[in-house]
Amino acid sequence: MYHYGLIGDMSSAALVGTDGSIDWCCFPRFDSPSIFAAILDPDVGGRFRIGPTSPDFQSNQEYLTDSNILKTTFRTATGEISVTDFMPAAEDDDDNPETPPKAPHEIHRIVTCTSGEVEMTCDFQPRHDYAQSFPKFEPIRGRRGATAVRASGGRQVITLLSSIPLPVNERGVTFSFTMSSGQRETIVVTYGHGRPASIELLQTMEKLNSTRLYWQGLVAKMNYAGLWRDAVVRSFLALHLMMYRNTGAIVAAPTTSLPETIGGTRNWDYRYSWLRDSSFTVDILYRLGDVYGADRYMRWLLEQCKLTHQKTRILYGVSSNSPLRERRLDHLRGYEDSRPVRIGNAAARHLQLDVFGEVILSIHSLFLLHGEVSTESWALVHSLAETVVANWHLKDRGVWEVRGDQQHFVYSKVMCWAALEKASSMAAAMEDFSLAKRWQETAELIKAQILDEGWCASKGAFRQRYEHETLDASNLAIPFLGLLSRDDPRVRYNVDAIERELTDGSLVWRYLPDETDDGLRGQREGAFTLLSFWLIGNLIYTGQTDRGFDYFNEVIRRQANHLGLFAEMYDPMSGRQLGNFPQAYSHIGLIHTALNLSSYIADTPTRRRRPSS
Repeated sequence: MYHYGLIGDMSSAALVGTDGSIDWCCFPRFDSPSIFAAILDPDVGGRFRIGPTSPDFQSNQEYLTDSNILKTTFRTATGEISVTDFMPAAEDDDDNPETPPKAPHEIHRIVTCTSGEVEMTCDFQPRHDYAQSFPKFEPIRGRRGATAVRASGGRQVITLLSSIPLPVNERGVTFSFTMSSGQRETIVVTYGHGRPASIELLQTMEKLNSTRLYWQGLVAKMNYAGLWRDAVVRSFLALHLMMYRNTGAIVAAPTTSLPETIGGTRNWDYRYSWLRDSSFTVDILYRLGDVYGADRYMRWLLEQCKLTHQKTRILYGVSSNSPLRERRLDHLRGYEDSRPVRIGNAAARHLQLDVFGEVILSIHSLFLLHGEVSTESWALVHSLAETVVANWHLKDRGVWEVRGDQQHFVYSKVMCWAALEKASSMAAAMEDFSLAKRWQETAELIKAQILDEGWCASKGAFRQRYEHETLDASNLAIPFLGLLSRDDPRVRYNVDAIERELTDGSLVWRYLPDETDDGLRGQREGAFTLLSFWLIGNLIYTGQTDRGFDYFNEVIRRQANHLGLFAEMYDPMSGRQLGNFPQAYSHIGLIHTALNLSSYIADTPTRRRRPSS
């Protein structure tokens, strides 16, 4: 498992290990160059650790109730001490919610000794620009000696401030200090030029309180009364740590190059926003009552997807100047020697026809909520629907962004059908019956082709791609989209076949790599966590709800880490998480499934059951 917690300020994020080490952090944004990257190379990546000097300790991590404030407690032979980590959350501007204030770009670390006496070590070793720039360390003198150290390298500047005097050497700041019961010290990292040189001016305790109130206030507004509340709240808060508040974009994960195969090359940069996640994300936020977050995301979505001078891409940066060009960082050895380390993502140039359906589904969710859509939204729907009409017959790279040859992927065709089906229904609601009829006619053509060429009679399931018998678990989404009626036997046949070939209990693999030209032949990967939730959704849909309950509890117990955070994948052989972490899509799937199972319980009181522990 990834033994990390995530803290953040909805602009950037940091991974904090159970040993007290911050091993990943990019400032000032998710897609900025890293300051700490020990998770990708423990020797040269850079870290910021505060923990016991003695290696003989036990640790426990937990989030403060309904917040993204992380507390790591260490127990040693001589006492107990905790480190409370957070990044201050900036309040929204009630007078002008369209322009939320900038995050302060600070990491606050509060060290509190609760019993006995403990010797601690602070090891501050930043390595700027993905460890390509060795910083210069400059002490800032105060009355008690150096209480601040500025580290400058490349175009990045950070400052370490402490309530303890800081000894400085040419490689950073490393020192030990002993704390006794009742003693508290504060250590803070700030990003940028012109920051205060006195830690008192940073008002750590005031910011701790306001940040706690911010997160707890967000949870208090959450509309959820079902079971598994702790898991849903943690997923809801994790999603917000992956939102870029300045635009509303949601990154797939705050990390890059955490491998899907240990020692392999399936290492991708996920610090971007994929439109395939959009319909699920928007629906989740609306269903949980976070209308402001959903509306902000929709505004970003509309802005990014305008079909003006460029084609709609499958992914975008958090802002218009985000770097997307993919390149390798060969000086970093990668997570457990999994090379290469990549930044940027070449998938931005891929043709994926499913993206049009996913965007239209997002807008359709908004339409169902409000009964209308804006002129801008409808113009986008019209443009995307016409694009589908003109291009649905093309080959593409599919939802998994294969780097082999383009194919006629069934999931892509299904999403093209869904795009025109939803667009047609909106057109009819707005009494544009001619347009609705034309889109519906094309939707019927696509559906007929899917049922003819996409169904594999020998397997009793939908194919991954036309003219091949390979199965693909992405087709578990078909029942959710309404291509087939609930009582169509092909729904049950499809999930049964996928279970036979691509699952092991609640674990689901995307496809068989040996049967799929994904450009990375021979490399195995873990079970895909989101697909476990899609499988559970199919079990509910086909009346196998008891198994759905059991699988849901198993996924939470088995695939989440000690804090309830999910990665992209899970390897049952080693019992470890794989892929980038934490993964927004996985947490979206958890919330959707918890909502659906809770709804099932509410609708069938005579069969009500509690989740097993």
